[in-house]
Amino acid sequence: MTPLIAATVTATALAVLTACGGGGDDSAAKPSGPVTLTFWGWAKGSKDVVDAFNASHENIQVKFEEIPSGTAGGYAKISNAVKAGNAPDLVSIEYSSLPEFVSSGALQDIGDAFTEQDRAKLLPQAVQLTTLGGKSWAVPFDAAPQAFFYRKDLFAKYQVAVPTTWDQFKSAAEKVKKADAKARIATFFPDDPTTFEAMAWQAGAQWFKAENDTWKIDTTDAATTKVASYWQGLLDADLVHKNASFSPEWTGSLKNGTTIGYLGASWGAGVLKGTLPEQSGKWAVAPMPNWNGTPASGMLGGTSFAVTKDSKKKAAAVEFAEWMSTTEAGVKARIASGTSSAFPAATALRPVAKQVFDASYYGGQDIYALFEQSGASIAPGWAWGPTTGTTNTTIKDQFGKIAKGGPGITDAIKAGHDATVAELTKRGLKVEG
Repeated sequence: MTPLIAATVTATALAVLTACGGGGDDSAAKPSGPVTLTFWGWAKGSKDVVDAFNASHENIQVKFEEIPSGTAGGYAKISNAVKAGNAPDLVSIEYSSLPEFVSSGALQDIGDAFTEQDRAKLLPQAVQLTTLGGKSWAVPFDAAPQAFFYRKDLFAKYQVAVPTTWDQFKSAAEKVKKADAKARIATFFPDDPTTFEAMAWQAGAQWFKAENDTWKIDTTDAATTKVASYWQGLLDADLVHKNASFSPEWTGSLKNGTTIGYLGASWGAGVLKGTLPEQSGKWAVAPMPNWNGTPASGMLGGTSFAVTKDSKKKAAAVEFAEWMSTTEAGVKARIASGTSSAFPAATALRPVAKQVFDASYYGGQDIYALFEQSGASIAPGWAWGPTTGTTNTTIKDQFGKIAKGGPGITDAIKAGHDATVAELTKRGLKVEG
């Protein structure tokens, strides 16, 4: 893993985020009596973690509500609740969206409750992703290096080698289609720009830079152009499906074997296991294909836990968040649920996760060793901007319009670029791009 957002976002630009951040409770004192927290999230295994916490704690109890994932409506729900003054105490926010929530004033600084000693338990790069303007805004939970999940039985049946490069991936896609006219090697997700962004990240793109007091936006760099052209070619040649992620169409194609691969991230191992239990033993995991033979990865997702601005229970909320992220009991409870393959930001707990995760679904493959290798190959230089919602919503809408003879991936990325520049300008920030 490599230096990420904190290495690229300058103090001046982040001062804007800090100035906009919520003040919230200015006391991080430990609660003197029983406290009941409210917590919203969607990460697999969250309910099991809450149940385990409640069973082992008397002074803090947690009421959990599962909400849709962020891009599927979860972030809108959180934002609306904050505006209405009825937000929960603690919320799940992915690293990519944290700067936007901070800049909108939806969260409170947790630095007085989330101490340096606490942060030392976690991957420094993950801590950096949650440290903006010199302040701590969330407790990191996991890292999410990319990975390629594939049906090893069907790859063997079709005599297709597992691709290690993107050139090989295209050749493999052609062989799969030739072997079974209905089958495809993978899916392009029009509803999820983060998958495309992770691939651009892997290729070396850097969409957001903060220099002095200016945000520099560049979504037309050579790396992004290469990735966009590559995936447009796969779509034009009908070598991949185009379905919404986790939709009935996508899941159905996995069930009937017409989709035999999934370009996801470490957390995807648990998702597949929980979604397709009848296919136990048929799947395997490989590193993400790369461009030049050198292992490389972006990061797709990654969860942190943040305290909303009006919560008066910051100390208790952070204590619960830390229990989820930094204790053996917390990690065990989540992984033992059978639906989570989280790759903890607490590096000392990765052996715990590996031990608890039942890898028989993957034929006993040491998938955590693969995640370690992929995590170490995450490409440097990527940073998230403070308007991820605008960027991703625009790209998502445009991805949905992609059609032969119509708008393409490059058009969608350009639209996202223009919308981002307009939003930053609207917020009074200096922007180039």
